[in-house]
Amino acid sequence: MTATESIKIEKPPKGASIPAKKGIKKAILGIFKKALETESLDALIIPVKVPETESYAWVLLKDTALLENADPLPPVMTIQGGKVLSDLTKHGKINKNIAAVLRPCETRAAVELFKLKQLHFENISLISIDCPGAIPLSEYLAEPEKSEKSFGNVLDKWDGDDSVREICKTCYRFSLPTLTNAPASDLHIGLSGNTKDDVVLIPVTSKGEKILEKLDLKPESSLQKWETKIKEIKKIKSQRRKEFNHDFKTNISGPEKFTAVFDGCINCHNCQSVCPICYCQQCYFDSATTKLSSEDYFRRAKERGALRFPLDTMLFHLGRMSHMALSCVSCGACEDGLPHVHFRISGLQPRRRADPASIQLYPGNK
Repeated sequence: MTATESIKIEKPPKGASIPAKKGIKKAILGIFKKALETESLDALIIPVKVPETESYAWVLLKDTALLENADPLPPVMTIQGGKVLSDLTKHGKINKNIAAVLRPCETRAAVELFKLKQLHFENISLISIDCPGAIPLSEYLAEPEKSEKSFGNVLDKWDGDDSVREICKTCYRFSLPTLTNAPASDLHIGLSGNTKDDVVLIPVTSKGEKILEKLDLKPESSLQKWETKIKEIKKIKSQRRKEFNHDFKTNISGPEKFTAVFDGCINCHNCQSVCPICYCQQCYFDSATTKLSSEDYFRRAKERGALRFPLDTMLFHLGRMSHMALSCVSCGACEDGLPHVHFRISGLQPRRRADPASIQLYPGNK
């Protein structure tokens, strides 16, 4: 049984092939339009491009006319989808049949929030989609047209991802991790490995099967080509992640190197604000306890010989690491939220989760 409380499908997986001669996005949105028109779904949560701007916003919609500007896989990740789903459901269960269209990392964030009792899955169906990554938010805001074009090239090639964020280049969980173990989503949209003329809808749980049944879509197409391509890309990205982990571990080993990682931090706490897993209503680091008087500052300066501002930046990140070590989904939202791009914070949490002992603060910590 998955986090979405659906029964896992044990039979050999197949998918429903959807014609996409007018484009992949139109094909996917066409399915969502049909689902809303036939009341297979009561509403849909999906990123929508705001008219007359270059920004994207999450929209809970029922009106199919709003799908005209919707995008199941936008070039940037503005607000993390797991955070959006938590805001919608954490204060009470929903009595409507709703589907949320999420990137794989957003789906995993939703599952983590479910574990932390910050999200309800009752009457919620998760629809995941193969994701080649996302363009850095700062680059998209600076040159949206160029970024849209670059993302289009990434979608076409799938292995030419120089334009995407650093965390995305090493993301080997860009699709369903497997179709035999308990998955995170109910219905998966397979893009990689298919021709540009079709999209494959893969029912992963009984919820996913029911959605296809209501749409009169039969999962009869083989997934061999899709699975083969996914394995190829995963192998490449896994090797990149292995190399990144090795280099990053070397670069942060020891107190001097580790503290240098935080030199670029300005203590803005943006990483905390945009993180889908940070849900505390009152954080210690934003509490009155951390607001010192002038006398306290002078006392600390006297004890230490000098006092660096902003205060306790490393303590803040160590506190976040201790809280997030087992929940980070490597979505990169923390780094996208920074006011500058010289602080590779997104490398710390995955490194800490993969190997808690690898961050060696002291020479004896082997």
